[in-house]
Amino acid sequence: MKSESQRFSTNDGCLVWRSGEQILRVEPWGRDCLRIRATALPEMPLRDWSLLPPAKAAVKVSIEKDLARIVHGKLTATVDAKSGRVRFFKTGNDEPLVEEIFARTNYLLSRTFKSVGGDLYHAEACFTAFDSERIYGLGQRRHGLLDQKGCILELTHRNSQISIPLLVSSRGYGLLWHNPGMGRVELGRTQTRWVADATRLIDYVVMTGDGYAGILERYADLTGHSPVLPEWAAGFWQCKLRYRTQDELLAVAREHKRRGLPMSVIVVDYLHWTKMGEWKFDPVCWPDPAGMVRELDKLGIKVMVSVWPTVNPDSENYPALRDHHLLVEAERGMNTFIKFTDTNAQGPVFLHLLDSTHPEARKFLWDKLRENYHRHGIKAWWLDAIEPEMAVYDHDNVRYHAGNGLEVGCLYPLCQQQALFEGMRSAGETEIITLGRAGFAGSQRYGAAIWSGDIHSTWEDLQQQVRAGLNLGLSGIPWWTTDIGGFFGGEIDTPYFQELIVRWFQYGAFCPLFRLHGWRNSSLTHPETSDPTRGGPNEVWRFGDRAYDIIKEILLLRERLRPYIMKQMKLASTKGTPPMRPLFFDFPDDDRAQAVDDQFMFGPDLLVAPVLHPGVTGRKVYLPAGAKWADAWTGKVFKGGQTVKAAAPLDKIPLYLRDERKLPIRA
Repeated sequence: MKSESQRFSTNDGCLVWRSGEQILRVEPWGRDCLRIRATALPEMPLRDWSLLPPAKAAVKVSIEKDLARIVHGKLTATVDAKSGRVRFFKTGNDEPLVEEIFARTNYLLSRTFKSVGGDLYHAEACFTAFDSERIYGLGQRRHGLLDQKGCILELTHRNSQISIPLLVSSRGYGLLWHNPGMGRVELGRTQTRWVADATRLIDYVVMTGDGYAGILERYADLTGHSPVLPEWAAGFWQCKLRYRTQDELLAVAREHKRRGLPMSVIVVDYLHWTKMGEWKFDPVCWPDPAGMVRELDKLGIKVMVSVWPTVNPDSENYPALRDHHLLVEAERGMNTFIKFTDTNAQGPVFLHLLDSTHPEARKFLWDKLRENYHRHGIKAWWLDAIEPEMAVYDHDNVRYHAGNGLEVGCLYPLCQQQALFEGMRSAGETEIITLGRAGFAGSQRYGAAIWSGDIHSTWEDLQQQVRAGLNLGLSGIPWWTTDIGGFFGGEIDTPYFQELIVRWFQYGAFCPLFRLHGWRNSSLTHPETSDPTRGGPNEVWRFGDRAYDIIKEILLLRERLRPYIMKQMKLASTKGTPPMRPLFFDFPDDDRAQAVDDQFMFGPDLLVAPVLHPGVTGRKVYLPAGAKWADAWTGKVFKGGQTVKAAAPLDKIPLYLRDERKLPIRA
């Protein structure tokens, strides 16, 4: 009979454990990172969805009677010989960072697999829950929380919900659930449980580093660093639903410049095309795209166009896409996944989806974009509805080139971003940015920015955005923005909205990207703009004289801060440090800073305390210990470690400068 230690073997720095039911691999994958894979299949599937190839690493593996140990830099893991349970430690420390727990008392294996057909399993991995642990990251959520301990989170994408399964813990580790399939994570009091609805293996990476910055640097090394943000993208982006013609869009840009207002980007929203899936301008409304781009270039404005993955069956590209199997298919029933309006169509259309998980589909898309947009000088891309949006989210009924939707569905937006990045690179472009409504682990390496989706024009939604954006930054996506003012329901002539848009602009000026968008007057009280092909005015001078005077100063403030912003963007590229982050990121030793979720640091020098409630002319601001803080408007200096009452009249957002740093806040 074999001894317990004979369940172990080693191979080139990889520790392997085998039982009658599972194979487990523990191996180095990046600095201070260990990748764990387990399967009930006879052989280990090797799929690197988001991970880059690892560099050769020096590790130490030792096998004892009841335990094996692998040491990789600052991270050590042990594997129990009998059960295969994995525990993780800071090297040299006996207190576990995180550890698997037994699924149940009469089942010693730490991970469970239950067949759901073929090679796919319902799989679970459970970990010890620590009462004092705080949990961040995990993508973008609508729950309005920064610390997500106690939450049950769906691992799937929806409009305004993005699953990036990177958990960042206050205990000093990160855990990437390296699985693009459907599932959930339960962040309970008794255990943390990761669940995959259909997978071939359990696959996760644990990482550690010096503080939160060190963890995110390790994560960027694992999944890819973002490029440096193009300098023009740090300015103001103008957008609305929707500019219907070339003349309408140009008139807005000209008026902006006539008023002396800065603008870096203007967006051509959806339905500018002939049909969905043709990816080209409707010449009736956009007769001279190249001329439009030339004029806007002279004004210092880039053009961004909306690109959807939807395909109208009447489009000219549909037969080729169908015949070459480049569309998403259904496991049963018809291959249409969304009903929506389209240009040159009478009534709603049942639409197909491009299968961006197929390399040939990605090439097909780029070829069309190059022919119909890029050759006119357009080099910025808005990837809308790339969750992908579906009428019904029956993921088990979706067949991608990469696999069944339950197994791979969260991969879709990353593949769409990959298509544009690789296409632009093939065209010799070096300044690449896409704006998407979803993303996945690794999206940042493809120059992907994310915005928070179709949210509502309410104070409650504004409050949610602060926590959502901070958690997305802690999920490894440094480029993020919102629809300033919200998307749905903004009545531009009302005092409610005019106050809200000012406060949202103040907050938006300190987001990584600064972008106005919205479907204005989209309510039953404005039947002419409840049509989703039309929208009310959304230019900064449309919100009343008082709001305009304040917003103009905010636009100029953002311009003055652009050198500082670009410095943070370069740091984001090299180190993975999010420009916008919670107070505890920079002040981890200040216990009071841990509880603050309605303020943030914008880079290391500027503390931002947005006004998030109506009718407010002041708010409490916590100033972290370990620094002195100067009111950016008055110059008054405060000692850190205290809460102050900041004045916040409508034309001022509370801002504080750290340790006498100088930034051009005042003109």
